[in-house]
Amino acid sequence: MNQENSPPMDARSLAEAFQVFARASDELTQAYSGLQGQVSELTERLTQLMTALPAGVVLVDAGGNVEQLNRAAKLLLGAVPMGTLWAGQMERFTLSDTPGEYLLARDGEKLRIAISETPQDTRGGRIILLHDVTEAWNMRMQTARNERLASMGEMVASLAHQLRTPLAAALLYTGHMANAELDAAARAKVADRALERLRHLEKLIQDMLIFARGEALGRESFGVCDLVGELAIIIEPVAHGRGIAFSADCQAGDRMLFGNRKEISGALINLLENALQAVGEGGRVDFSATICERQVVFRVRDNGRGVPSELQTRLFEPFYTTRADGTGLGLAIARGVARAHGGDITLNSAPGAGAEFSLSIPMASPEALATSGALP
Repeated sequence: MNQENSPPMDARSLAEAFQVFARASDELTQAYSGLQGQVSELTERLTQLMTALPAGVVLVDAGGNVEQLNRAAKLLLGAVPMGTLWAGQMERFTLSDTPGEYLLARDGEKLRIAISETPQDTRGGRIILLHDVTEAWNMRMQTARNERLASMGEMVASLAHQLRTPLAAALLYTGHMANAELDAAARAKVADRALERLRHLEKLIQDMLIFARGEALGRESFGVCDLVGELAIIIEPVAHGRGIAFSADCQAGDRMLFGNRKEISGALINLLENALQAVGEGGRVDFSATICERQVVFRVRDNGRGVPSELQTRLFEPFYTTRADGTGLGLAIARGVARAHGGDITLNSAPGAGAEFSLSIPMASPEALATSGALP
C-alpha cells in the first residue's frame, strides 16, 4: 500500500507505539543485563577451573603469542609476559627419549613435561597443555627397574643351569682335542663343535647384558622402510636356504622413527628368526610395516603350528623357551626394547593357525626430526 494514501497517526497512536517500543527496549536491556551476568559468571567459573587445574594451560592467539596462562603454567614456566611468542618459550625445552615428552630445567632439577595442543579454533588460536609427568616417569622407571631386578633374581637362579650345559659341552669337546689319536678331520670337527658351544655362551651372556640394561640409548632418526629393506636383505637368504617362503612389505612411505636403530633391528631379527624356526622347510613368513594411529607397527606372521593360549603369556618371560638351543631371552629383550621406545609387543595366535607378533613404536615427532637434522 502506498504510504501517501495511509491515514496520519494521531497523538494517541503515537503514544501507544512509543510505549510498545519502550517496553521492548526495557526487555532487551534486561535480557542483555542477564546475558552479561551469565557471561561474567561463566568467565569466573572458567577462571576458577583454570586455576584449579593441575596441568599447565597456555592460551595462544592466531599469531602464536601467549594470551593467558593458568597458575600451574606459571609455576612451571615462571613469569611469561603476555604477547610473548610461544615458539620462543619452546626453546627452553629439550627433547626427551619419549615421544611427546620434554625436559625443562628448573631450580637445579630437570622436569619431564608432556606437551600437547588442541587444533586451531575459528580465530586461529590454540590451547597448549603442559603436564608435569616427572613423578609418574620416575615411578615408571622404578617399576621397570624392580621388574628387571626380580627377573634378574630368577636369572641368577637359573644361570648355573643355563651356563653349565654349553660350558660342559665345550670342555668335553676341547678335552677330546687333546687326544693324539684324532686325525685332522676329526680334530676340526671337534673344534667346530666346541666353538659352536662357546658362541652359544657368548650369545647368552650378551642377551643377559642387554636385558639387564633394559634402556635404549643412542637414539637417531631413520626411515621405517629403510629398516625393513635392511632386514629383508639379512633374512631372505636365510629363509631361502631353509626352503621357506619369505616376503617383506613396507607401507610406511617416507615416515621416520626416532630411536635406537640397532636395538630395534635386533628385536625384529629376534621375531623373524623365531618365525623361521616355527615354520621350518615349506613354511611361510611375512614381514610388514604399516602406520596406525601415529605408530609404526611391524608385523611378523608365520603359518606354523601356532602358540597354545596357556603358553602365550609365558613366552615373554626371561629364560622361558620351547627350543633346546634357545636362551629364552629373545622375546623378553624385544619387549623391553619396544617399551623403552614407548611401544609394546602383542601376540595373536591359535593352535594350527600360525602366529603374528606385532611390535609397535610411536613415530618420530617433527621436533625430534628437526633436532636430529632429518628435517631442513
